[in-house]
Amino acid sequence: MGPFQGPVACTRIGFGKGVCGKSWKEKKTIIVPDVHQFEGHIACSSLSNSEIVVPIIKNDEVVMILDIDSVEFNSFDERDQMGLEKIASFIATICS
Repeated sequence: MGPFQGPVACTRIGFGKGVCGKSWKEKKTIIVPDVHQFEGHIACSSLSNSEIVVPIIKNDEVVMILDIDSVEFNSFDERDQMGLEKIASFIATICS
């Protein structure tokens, strides 16, 4: 994974593992209101309580993942999903 901003995160996450790996496998956005309730969650930061993960897809292939964590519970909703998916779509168009 990379680049990222913030404290050092996990460097490798397997296909289908954790929230990021599941988003990669399913090719869809995942919103997790409480990461402590997500089976198989990979705790890259003990401060994280909620998360949204958006796959960036080009030519039907996930080329990267946008992963945003929050210290607050229930930080993300459908409006966040819509906005981040627009950003992901734009990023996909400029990826080589």
